[in-house]
This record gives sequence, structure tokens and C-alpha cells, in this order.
Amino acid sequence: MKLQRMNRRALTLGALAVSGALALTACGSDDTGTKGSGSSSAAATGASDIKCDDAKGQLLADGSSAQKNAIDAWVKNFTQACNGVQVNYKGSGSGAGITAFTQGTVAFAGSDSALKPEEVEASKKVCTGGQGIDLPMVAGPIAVAYNLSGVEDLVLDAPTMAKIFDGKIKKWNDAAIAKLNPGAKLPDLQIQPYHRSDESGTTDNFTKYLIAAAPNDWKYEGGKAWQAKGGQSASGSSGVAQGVKQTNGAIGYMELSYAKDGLGTVALNTGAAAPVKASSDGATKAVAAAKVVGTGNDLALKLDYTTKAEGAYPITLVTYEIACDKGNKADTLPATKAFLRYLASEQGQGILSGIDYAPIPDSIITKVRTTIEGLS
Repeated sequence: MKLQRMNRRALTLGALAVSGALALTACGSDDTGTKGSGSSSAAATGASDIKCDDAKGQLLADGSSAQKNAIDAWVKNFTQACNGVQVNYKGSGSGAGITAFTQGTVAFAGSDSALKPEEVEASKKVCTGGQGIDLPMVAGPIAVAYNLSGVEDLVLDAPTMAKIFDGKIKKWNDAAIAKLNPGAKLPDLQIQPYHRSDESGTTDNFTKYLIAAAPNDWKYEGGKAWQAKGGQSASGSSGVAQGVKQTNGAIGYMELSYAKDGLGTVALNTGAAAPVKASSDGATKAVAAAKVVGTGNDLALKLDYTTKAEGAYPITLVTYEIACDKGNKADTLPATKAFLRYLASEQGQGILSGIDYAPIPDSIITKVRTTIEGLS
């Protein structure tokens, strides 16, 4: 009898464990992926959007560090489902990713800026009979993070921010900052602005915001390379975040997922009724108003960096996965399509908000899904 009771108890606990695991999957836990079409667990639950098809081997990719945390989550789920594939994404920066793609050393690249005409032309050498195209896959707010003892809430507008990153405003108790933060105890402390040392789509999008929203105070042309003089530099978003964390009085721009561990984030005075902080919802609201400006299969977007819509966070980037529309290498095409298909799926997009990114609006992501199916 005692043994029977123990067996019944073990069976009950096992059922509860399975039930709990299924509930976590349905609610979008950290391990949001379930086994793919080649897995018996997927067949039992029907819960996965991952279709492995004939995907196998090693899939090399490089590019945007902004999307690295999202890619890591996606890779974890995808490779658990498709255990015949290894995905190696370096995250060396958008510039490095595009270079690797146009040189033919990676199957696809990630970039926080759409391909330039000369980059499209260069891609035709590796995309036999085709060219590189932009597939918007993940959006994310670029947080302006700061480390300033005694100041928990900080509001800035575009002109003030432009002057800070251009070295024109040097102290935290400057009158322009004080006017935006009445009642705050701003210290008589040197401002230490941090920027990226490597070419970066994050820099490109951040400076696009400054050019559009503070044209009288940011006179640089913009682009992936930082152009203003002075300030501190660091490699990658992780490097900028680390520099700001280590320096009282520092401020820097980085994706929201890097603005952790005690860093404050600036609320933007955009002209809306209330200042807007970086958030996934705010980024989605900003991207929803974007226009597709690419032609053919290219889905490059144009964002409105001067939006005053309530709750819309204008310093938002869209990361594109760049792949050949035609002429993909036969040995990597199945894995490329399977992986990108998962990224664009409802399940793949569904994990983004939980890791401080923003999903691509339905009106755009449906076009991405159709384009991926046509890759050849």
C-alpha cells in the first residue's frame, strides 16, 4: 500500500510538472520556444512556429549588436527545435555585418540601417542573379541612459541632448537642463558623454533623430560613424553601457535591453502632453507610422523622428536582416529560410516585448513573411 501511494504521488507530481511547463510555454517564459516540426513534443503540443524543413549544418551571420540579445533568444529556441543546425551570429556591428555579407562570408547580416545603393550593387557579386534586400525584423528603442547620483528622473529634449553630445553643454546643472527638470537636484558635475567607437546603425539612428529633431543644434551629416568631437568612445552597445555604468556623470545611447543594472533612462520631451521614456510599446507606436520606401522585394522603412504622437518614442531603430533575394548558396539556403521564417513568425515576434525589444507591426511583418518564402 505504501508503495502504491508513492507511485500515485509520483504520477501526480509528474502530471503537474508537465502542466506547469506547458503553461509557461503558453505564457511566453524566457524559454519561449518549443520543439519544432522534427520533434515529438512539438507534434504533441502543436505549439511551435519553427519548421526545420531540410535545414542543417552551420549558419554564419554577423552584424548589428543592437539585435544581439534578440538573436541570442531566437537562436536558443531555433536550435533546440532544429538540432541539425548551428547558428553563429557574431554581432560585430552593422558595418561589419554588411561588409561580411557583400564579401560572401556570411549567409545573412543584421543592420540597423537599410542598405545603401553602393552596398546593394556590391551584394550582386555574391547574390547570383539577385541582390541583397532589407527585411525589417526587430524594432527597439534607443535609450539614452545616464549615471547621475541623486537624480532618478531626467527629462531632456532634442536640442539640449544635441548640445550635450556635441560638448556644448558641459555641466549637469546647466540652465537648459535645469529648465527641463524643475525641482531636481542637479550637481555641479562634468558631463561625460559616451558614443560608439565602431560603425553602428545605432549611431546612425540616434543621429538621424538629432538631425531631424534638433537641426539647429546638430550640424553633422550623420551615418554609422560618430562625427562629433570629444566625449568618450566604446565598442558596441555593451561597451557604451559598461562605460556609463562605471562613470558618475556619464550619459550614452544604447538599446533599451542594455540599459540595465542601475542606469537611469532619459524621458524625452517630444512636444507630446507628457515626456516619453524608452519602451517596447513606445517603439511599436513609432514604427507603426513608418513608410516602406524600398522597391521590389526590399522592405526598407522610413521612420518619423519628429513625431509628437502620445506615447510614441521617436529614437527607435529597426534592425533589418539582409539576405539575397536570389542566388543564395545552396548549402545554406534551407537553414537561412527556416531561421528567418521563425524570426518573422508570430511566435518569434512574440518574444520581443519580454526582452526589451518591439515586434514589427502586422502590416509590415506579413510582407516580410511573404518575401522570405520567395528567397531562392
